[in-house]
Amino acid sequence: MHLFEILIVLHVITGLTGLIAFWVPIIARKGAVNHRRWGRICAYGFIGAGALAVIMALISLYGPETRIPSITDRMLFDGLFGWMMLYLGLLTIGFADYGLAVVKHSRNREALRGARYQVVIGGVLASAAYCFWYGFHIGEALMMAVAVLGIVAMGIQELYIWRSHPRPANLMWASISARSSAWGSAPTPPLCQWGLSGIFRNTSSTRSSGPCLAR
Repeated sequence: MHLFEILIVLHVITGLTGLIAFWVPIIARKGAVNHRRWGRICAYGFIGAGALAVIMALISLYGPETRIPSITDRMLFDGLFGWMMLYLGLLTIGFADYGLAVVKHSRNREALRGARYQVVIGGVLASAAYCFWYGFHIGEALMMAVAVLGIVAMGIQELYIWRSHPRPANLMWASISARSSAWGSAPTPPLCQWGLSGIFRNTSSTRSSGPCLAR
């Protein structure tokens, strides 16, 4: 088994761990031991899945080009398997990290304004902006669409962090929305890897969104 295939398997395992663990805090009594324990398992599973997605994206961008020999459109490949994958991995990490932070600092929301958390959010926003720009550059609407969703989501998080007097219900909503969003974004990288591989195999000989780049 090649390195990339191992990473996909690990990504699926960590992602499934987060997806399964997600439901326990939903069902369990809020604030109970199982609620907190499985909430952390859910978040760390998503963080692991996101980190592996980032590694796979970097391999796609800078690794050997012989991994998928049928690919001829390098710009499209870099966009979908590289920059979009990188952004989705960081987005998943950002959602899960925010969910943990909201619970940890429930009585000190100002702590979320520190560099530790703002750098993570800033990294997600930067990757989303580049994903949008690259998608616009090659005419790929999917990249632009997912980038806009991430920018809006990070904006909502910042609204909670910097709002002067949030309502008590905002705390619970912030935690639930962060993990729910991660639940939605975590499966995306493996789906992209498998689904888009098939698309490239079927269309690489006919589709070209930009010049083929030889490295």
